[in-house]
Amino acid sequence: MFYWIVLSGAWVIWHLAFRIKVVGKENMIHDRGFVMVCNHVFALDPVFLVLARYYGKRMVIMGKEELFEIHPLLTWFLKKVNVIPVHRGKGDTSVVERAIEDVKRGHGLLIFPEGTRSKDGTLGRLKSGAFVVADAAGVDMLPCRIIYQGGKLKLLGRVTIVIGKPIEAKRLALQGEKSAARLRECKTLVHEEMEKLLEENRNCL
Repeated sequence: MFYWIVLSGAWVIWHLAFRIKVVGKENMIHDRGFVMVCNHVFALDPVFLVLARYYGKRMVIMGKEELFEIHPLLTWFLKKVNVIPVHRGKGDTSVVERAIEDVKRGHGLLIFPEGTRSKDGTLGRLKSGAFVVADAAGVDMLPCRIIYQGGKLKLLGRVTIVIGKPIEAKRLALQGEKSAARLRECKTLVHEEMEKLLEENRNCL
């Protein structure tokens, strides 16, 4: 209940504070688990992306563990809205295992595959976590792109969320291979799809 109250309140506030446009709504998945991957520019990116989906099973979000160290009240809130703390650089397999189970239960998982924010908005190298989860859970991956007018986040500014067509699980299956070559192929495919979303929607702002 708390999650849906927060989501509804955020939807109203965000649409008053920003001019939000969602491109590709028909591509959004509502009836099964999936892994959503998107570029990461500002700290508020997750809010825009979760609101773009709005209904369906609760979204689960990967977030850096430092967020859970700021204040106990924030830690409580993040847990309530399904944010999983990621211990970056520590090889914490429990985080991946939990994410896999959540996706198998039908939840959407939001991951920023670059692992950090991009100061200039360009898409960097993708890390492996999203691909490991999608493969283990056998779910589609949903490429997205968030574009800010003028590259800035400001009140009443235009924010465009582009939702690409789902990439079928079989196209990203690691097929039991643990080779770096197969993983690179999958990363290249998704990276190209995410870049294409930007190129095709530069004029949407």
